[in-house]
Amino acid sequence: MPRSIKPPERSPRFWRFMAAYFDRFVRRHLNALRLARWGVPAEVTGAGPLVIYANHPAWWDAAILIVAADRLFPGRESFAPIDAAMLEKYGIFRKMGAFAVDLDSARGGAQFLSASRGILGAPNRAIWITAQGRFADVRVRPLGLKPGVARLAEIAPEATFLPLAVEYAFWDERGAEAFLAFGPPLSAAALLALPRPERLARLEAALTATLDRLSDDVMIRDPDRFETLLAGRRGVGGVYDGWRRLAAALAGRRFEPGHRNDDGAETRTR
Repeated sequence: MPRSIKPPERSPRFWRFMAAYFDRFVRRHLNALRLARWGVPAEVTGAGPLVIYANHPAWWDAAILIVAADRLFPGRESFAPIDAAMLEKYGIFRKMGAFAVDLDSARGGAQFLSASRGILGAPNRAIWITAQGRFADVRVRPLGLKPGVARLAEIAPEATFLPLAVEYAFWDERGAEAFLAFGPPLSAAALLALPRPERLARLEAALTATLDRLSDDVMIRDPDRFETLLAGRRGVGGVYDGWRRLAAALAGRRFEPGHRNDDGAETRTR
């Protein structure tokens, strides 16, 4: 096992600042961030470390996971591995607990395990991993998780593993919707009872089941199945919404910027 190193740099003040920035960024550019009602993260008692491992469908994942960490796990210090080449481009993430992993060399696995040991060795910490290690469509099967995530049970036998499904879709508004759902927790102790290949398969099966169930809800397009964590700016904007606002005022109606009215009917212009 690689020797542990000093945990990655993380500034709590800078984290709060950037979490607020990404909160506004998501609100501005997406229609909503939604959490499946059945997929609320299970309450994890104690100060043991968390390993939250997710699929990796889009560029948006970093912003969405930062918002999720800040809103759903405010009492924990969050860290995340990032491809070394990407961290060179987005060095600002270093002060938020990001650490570099070289995905193009054999030493990348050792880097990941060494840094993770330093993180998970202290209480009230969480490590967030896009465990596919690459962008992949939510429909791709098998998910192809990197084997390093299964090794974390050896580093942190007191840890709890939480699968996290992430998906994006366009519903009725101009902006896209982001969706999250957590699966049932897995204890590191239970995972350690399995050989490494079976351990990885168990983790992948749990994430696949969570992602499949989330996708079913996304396809139904019923917002009542979700808790809205963030609501973005609705409507099209510009001249189009200006005309709709004027038409609503002349008709004595309340202007509804969204594509649908409160009763679910489509908003139409005449």
